[in-house]
Amino acid sequence: MSLKPTLTALMLATVAATPAFAETADVVFGTNWLAQAEHGGFYQSVADGAYAACGLNVEIISGGPQVNNRALMLAGRIDYHMGGDLLQAFNAVKEGIPVVAVAATFQKHPQVLVAHPDVESWEGLKDRTLLIGDNGFTSYYQWMIAEHGFTVEQRQPYTFNPAPFLADTSVAMQGYLSSEPYLVEKEGGFEPNVFLIADNGFSSYATTIETMQATIDEKPEQVKCFVEGSIKGWYNYLYGDPSGANELIKAANPDMTDDKIAYAINKMKEWGIVDSGDALQLGIGVMTDEVVNDFYAKMVNAGVIEEGLDVSAAYTLEFVGEGVGMDLKPGG
Repeated sequence: MSLKPTLTALMLATVAATPAFAETADVVFGTNWLAQAEHGGFYQSVADGAYAACGLNVEIISGGPQVNNRALMLAGRIDYHMGGDLLQAFNAVKEGIPVVAVAATFQKHPQVLVAHPDVESWEGLKDRTLLIGDNGFTSYYQWMIAEHGFTVEQRQPYTFNPAPFLADTSVAMQGYLSSEPYLVEKEGGFEPNVFLIADNGFSSYATTIETMQATIDEKPEQVKCFVEGSIKGWYNYLYGDPSGANELIKAANPDMTDDKIAYAINKMKEWGIVDSGDALQLGIGVMTDEVVNDFYAKMVNAGVIEEGLDVSAAYTLEFVGEGVGMDLKPGG
């Protein structure tokens, strides 16, 4: 689905600032799912002119169940892509694909385990049946087995239907921080206990910004503009007025409602998904060698990825870590 910046957004962008470049460059950013609050900072940068201020006219195209925007980037049809976690980046290195993560929007992976109120701790999940999808089973669940003692036997496939969980207090399930807990509250009538895998040692960044190595080599100023514009958008989305971005999100995804958006924004702030850890000192989007290498070691130990990869090829620190946009945060 293609989403062009609205006329209002373009007018705001024109008023906001004079482009730093003589000519405006058209670029396309593909997300990895349908438009939602977890993409809000990017839409904010369109709505309030952060991209236009440094010379970019950004079109955001949504991902979805039948859309592979990463493949479009590999084919040269889009310029930037919203990556998932670092496992994607490691696998690109393994396959010799020159995709590079240039920023990490989420300092914490928003994957959670959702349990009934009687489960009071991460350890308490060990005597529950866990509904985990196939992708989760081959990635973070292997880490849960290796580092925390969970078992293959207690895992059952998750079909993205909360009904089995709602019907049985002995069952817990995987979820996305702003999705399944919200559904449980609405459909089950109770507030579940939620356990963020990031807070229990799953140290991957998430919602990365990816581009091709050739783009970095040939257009470093464009990459800098896109990354820094996105960072400013995230500060304004979380701590300023997100209404312009939210209107663009709802236009791109009519199933997204104001209450879902508000819930997601609150959860991202409450759990420090975007602005925590190193980002508190170095700015949103930051990555460090220490975090990347720590996560790689954990995935090797869990048997998820092979040893000996040159993971330094998966990312660059060139465009982050300089505190861009921190002045936009209250008290910043």
